[in-house]
Amino acid sequence: MSKAVLFTHSHSVWASVPELAIRELGYGPNDIESKVINLVQGENFAPTFLDINPKGTLPTMVVDGRPYTSTAEVTSYLVKHAPKATQPRTAFTAKIHEDTLDPNFAMLLANSSTRQQRSHCTLPAIDKMHLNTTLPSQTLLNTSHSTIQSLPTTGALLSIYQGTATDRDKQAFFQRSTVHWHNLSKFVSEELPALLPDTAFFGGDEPGEDDFHLAAWLARIAFVAGGGSEQDGIRALEKGLGMKLHPKVSAYWGAWNARKSWKEVYAQGLH
Repeated sequence: MSKAVLFTHSHSVWASVPELAIRELGYGPNDIESKVINLVQGENFAPTFLDINPKGTLPTMVVDGRPYTSTAEVTSYLVKHAPKATQPRTAFTAKIHEDTLDPNFAMLLANSSTRQQRSHCTLPAIDKMHLNTTLPSQTLLNTSHSTIQSLPTTGALLSIYQGTATDRDKQAFFQRSTVHWHNLSKFVSEELPALLPDTAFFGGDEPGEDDFHLAAWLARIAFVAGGGSEQDGIRALEKGLGMKLHPKVSAYWGAWNARKSWKEVYAQGLH
């Protein structure tokens, strides 16, 4: 069996899921080869990468010539073949990946012409996709297919961030942004507390497969809300939501913050 090759990027929300899993599941530093796909430079749109994963999304993993092209597939493979056993995923993993909770679209949110969140990754990638008409139109920093379909064309989306969009395109985008932030807020403040277990993690005292997905998702939402590090992530979420978080959500965040895997994956800050 050849060594698994993981295609990743340090600022990809979903690529952080297998990064956490690898550290938690007992893999050694030489067990899995990592290859960085630079999203800033649009390398996920390069023909050589699209040959492996036509969706152009991260994470992607190749084992013995077989590509695993979704976060769930990659992480499940790692869990199944890990040196250390853990609780397998449940329906919760599918829940956190629903389009209505898309953390990548959260990076594009804008509620008014003065509140446009311009990620250092977002603009170059949108620009590259706009210039290369051969790229799949549904691919935008792993943003879900249905979300992309609900947005203006890629050219119009780029124009929003460049400040040249029409009033119609801006209003459509701002409306979609408002609805999406409402979905995220409702999930964190109402649904998540009811779903979290009484134990530290879904996996019990230690993280399970569901936890890897939720941890990366929460880190992204806290980052979008203004959190730069694990210490101010909760404060940023509470400010963004306009309310104090449920104690179970705060405790869950704290449980992850204490772990070595989290400190390594988010050593340079939340993303």
